[in-house]
Amino acid sequence: MAKYNIGSLYLCVEDMERAIRFYENFFEQAVTERDDIYSVFDINGFRLGLFAYRKMNEEHTWGSNCLPSIHVENIDILKQKIGNLELCFPLTKIGKNWVAEFIDSEGNHIELTTAVS
Repeated sequence: MAKYNIGSLYLCVEDMERAIRFYENFFEQAVTERDDIYSVFDINGFRLGLFAYRKMNEEHTWGSNCLPSIHVENIDILKQKIGNLELCFPLTKIGKNWVAEFIDSEGNHIELTTAVS
């Protein structure tokens, strides 16, 4: 049986500075990584990202702006898991990770990742 780890998610934001201020206040800590496009809070090892989607010319529908990112142990497990799923983002190497995104039974987009070995 595969071991799963959910380590991060990101939220789309309209105004990065406003969102950073909100979450700094909410979590009572400073942002860990600050950037105009993607900023991150490290919440006890869990990475909460803030994504300025308009700066990357991405479309967005409010109400479905949370993208859970599930990490699996290796590429073989990742390929097995996505084998019969509807993909909305194909298996792609991005930096040090393999990434794919599928649509769940409710229409939510879920990211599945593993480190490049």
